[in-house]
Amino acid sequence: MKVGIIGAGTMGNAHAKGWQQSGAELIGVSAKNQASAKQLAQTYQIKAFDDYQELLDSVDIIDICVPTDLHKAMVLEAARAKKHVVCEKPIALSLEDAQEMIDACDKAGVRLFIAMVVRFFPQYRAAKTALDAGQLGDLGVIRLKRISHQPIGDEAWFTTEERSGGMIVDLMLHDLDYARWLAGKVKRVYAKSVRGKKADAPGDYALISLGFENGAMALIEGGWAYPPGLFRTGIDIAGSAGLIEWHSDDSQTIKPFLKPKDPGKVARVGIPSSGTEDPYVTEIKHAYDAIKNNKPFLVTAEDGLEALRLALAAKESLKTGQVIHLGGK
Repeated sequence: MKVGIIGAGTMGNAHAKGWQQSGAELIGVSAKNQASAKQLAQTYQIKAFDDYQELLDSVDIIDICVPTDLHKAMVLEAARAKKHVVCEKPIALSLEDAQEMIDACDKAGVRLFIAMVVRFFPQYRAAKTALDAGQLGDLGVIRLKRISHQPIGDEAWFTTEERSGGMIVDLMLHDLDYARWLAGKVKRVYAKSVRGKKADAPGDYALISLGFENGAMALIEGGWAYPPGLFRTGIDIAGSAGLIEWHSDDSQTIKPFLKPKDPGKVARVGIPSSGTEDPYVTEIKHAYDAIKNNKPFLVTAEDGLEALRLALAAKESLKTGQVIHLGGK
């Protein structure tokens, strides 16, 4: 199957590496920044398309790696063109837009995969496997951490809420999805945050508490608050029969996506490392196999929708100062 990428930033490059190793035929890239598109095209010996529609017409699968506020329009366009879609997280900025995207792909008979890469990190998958095997007993408490520096340079659009949804929607979404993957349906959400008011102060830091229908709870720590070059993640999962603990300080914590001319500069967006196969490669291989062979996705479009629901509930909690109840028992 032929694949094209729209967007040539950090995620466009990460996904291109995955497609190159997937068995698919990566034929081209299109991006608003044509210089970045040409650079990516040269790296992977593919064509840089000036026009997105021309690229869309040339492929079976379109991989959308553009700012979040552009996801809906591009997914709907791909669905109309009967193209399968891989879309970077978050799925959209609103639940209504996300549902419209899901419905459009269902109606068109095309697959929609939301790229939630944390489920493909080996440490996170191993913890999920151990929990599912009963090694931890009854799940009680989940603690997750994900803190990086603020995106910089060409990727600074991340800090514009109207484009990315903000830190909670873009960054903490990963761990909200992972916690839900572990513990199931969320009953309530509460959040607190702080934002630095000076250039040298922490950019954005938050804690989110989740209460699950099964009685478990999660505390999720996230932020764009470290100095450039730092990215730390962590897992603590406690059950009635055991505890799993892993923290990224025990391994390389950041992978650079640098322009060849700037080898000494910090990556524009922090990317955590797994120490084994690149999880972005694993993720793309999985998506391609599922699309090509009509297999289930590890991350469904509905998972993307529900992760967004939790992130937006956390933002509502920050706004109101109240616990947000999501229904259930």
